Amino acid sequence: MEPSQQELYEYARKRVRDKKRVYFHFILFFVCSIFFYIINKCLDVDPQDDWYLWAITAWAFIFVMHFIKVFVTESFINKKWEQEQIAKLVARQERRIAQLEKKVEKENNTPQ
Repeated sequence: MEPSQQELYEYARKRVRDKKRVYFHFILFFVCSIFFYIINKCLDVDPQDDWYLWAITAWAFIFVMHFIKVFVTESFINKKWEQEQIAKLVARQERRIAQLEKKVEKENNTPQ
C-alpha cells in the first residue's frame, strides 16, 4: 500500500473509531440515565432531591461536547486543514526570511 493510501486508511480508521465511541457514549448515557431515575424514584434513594436530574444534565453536557468534537470540529479541522495551515505558516516564514535577507543585503551594500 502506498504511503498516501495508508495515511487515508489510517485517517478513515480513526474517524470510524471516534464515531463508534460517540455512539457507545450515547448508549451508555441513555442506559445510565434510566438507571439513575430508577435509583432515585423507584428505589427511594433520596427521592426528595431529584439528584438524578443534575447527574443527567452534567453527563448530557459532556456528551454534547464529545459529539461536537467528533462530528463538527473534526469534520472541518481535519488532516487536510492542518496541512494547509502548516503550508501557510511555512510560506509566511519564508517570506519573512527573504525580507530580512534583503534588508541585511541592503544595509551591507550601503556605503558608510
